Amino acid sequence: MDNPVLWALCATLVTWGVTALGAGVVLFFKKADEKWLNLTLGFAAGVMIAASFWSLLDPAIDKAKETLATPAWLVATAGFLCGAVFLWASDKAVRACRKNADKGGGDRVSRMVLLVLSITLHNVPEGAAVGVAFGALAKGAPPEAVAGAVTLALGIALQNFPEGAAVALPLYREGCGRWKSFAVGQASGMVEPAAGVVGALLVTKITVLLPFALAFAAGAMILVAVHELIPECQQNKDAHPYFATAGIVGGFALMMLLDVALGG
Repeated sequence: MDNPVLWALCATLVTWGVTALGAGVVLFFKKADEKWLNLTLGFAAGVMIAASFWSLLDPAIDKAKETLATPAWLVATAGFLCGAVFLWASDKAVRACRKNADKGGGDRVSRMVLLVLSITLHNVPEGAAVGVAFGALAKGAPPEAVAGAVTLALGIALQNFPEGAAVALPLYREGCGRWKSFAVGQASGMVEPAAGVVGALLVTKITVLLPFALAFAAGAMILVAVHELIPECQQNKDAHPYFATAGIVGGFALMMLLDVALGG
């Protein structure tokens, strides 16, 4: 891949575009179809869990063995934990802001700002993860590495669809117009291209950071999938047993197929 930074930009523009598609739901519906939304969230979780290993952690370990004197297990573990802690800390900061706003009887504008901020904060490491995955694709990268980066971008794009809707629909219910709700909803994904380019540039210019950065992105992805996507997609499992679970299994299987079967 001749210009991985450009490819990272293109991939994150797609993930932003899918956020806009999700936000576009507000132009036609007052609420999203929960059954299919849960299937999409489950599918994205399955893809992201699988991608965290095959597209991020496994290459991180290999790169650490090739380029660093530090033990590969230490680099991968430290990066993974730092990625998870970073996303946890950002989530805690947003929750604290929400709690303070609730205590103070936060007005409609405050609730809107905090909602958008929470989604936007989570989009930063997701965009960076895509950027790092594409930044690792030097010229002549093997097919499985390319497939892994593309599939990781696909998984993040899929989970961005309900995130776009999760911003736009509540804004509409709070009294914003449809088009304004759509504009703010899609804007929550604008940070992903910037984060993707920064992530790609860092690992291409400072190659020693690549193993740690890949593991960092994996930790962030696992936290998003396990803490947010899986619980969210299982909320109405009594009405639709195993529907979201089928999405998780299907997403994991697709990632495994692309990364292992096609790559091998």
